[in-house]
Amino acid sequence: MNFLAHLYLSGSGEDLMVGNFMGDYVKGKEYLNYPPEIQKGLLLHRKIDYYTDTHPVTKLSRNHVADHYHKYSGIVIDIFYDYFLASNWDTYSSIPLGLFVDNVFELLKKYHEVLPQGIKNWFPNFIRNNWLVSYSTIEGIETVLHRMSGRTSLPEKTVYGIEILRSKHDELKEEFNTFFPDIRNYVNQEYGVVTGCNFINNK
Repeated sequence: MNFLAHLYLSGSGEDLMVGNFMGDYVKGKEYLNYPPEIQKGLLLHRKIDYYTDTHPVTKLSRNHVADHYHKYSGIVIDIFYDYFLASNWDTYSSIPLGLFVDNVFELLKKYHEVLPQGIKNWFPNFIRNNWLVSYSTIEGIETVLHRMSGRTSLPEKTVYGIEILRSKHDELKEEFNTFFPDIRNYVNQEYGVVTGCNFINNK
């Protein structure tokens, strides 16, 4: 799962959401340096990643891009799944995507000091370019893949990735729609997280 899905799968708990959002940037026992509720979010992030990586449906999805992305296939499918979540947001949430994202931005600004430096480096662009809403279009996903290939080890295979997203769109969407209810049930049953009414009151 990528940023939007991790945020969504946090329900409405602010600390849980912050921890889940920054999970990729906190390694090993570093999570112990954070307050208990944020620790829960960091650990939830890891559980979500493990559940996703080991689910049989996501393996099918990874196979669509494995020829060129190889070990990075999971990262690409995480991004594709965020696209299907964002572009079909009304199916999964009673809160409009734009409102959800606006409140997420306000929350992350409030917790800016606890964010890892790696996130702080790109956080202004994250807000300015409205990354989370951009996931709702294929053009937005193209920009995300290209941007990631420039700042991470993800290979620059953007043209190929978008070609697969377009040509395998219906198959990937069906796989996402099969997988996503499973992970929603997982976080609800294992962690008591209720998704679908993700609203953060601005304070």
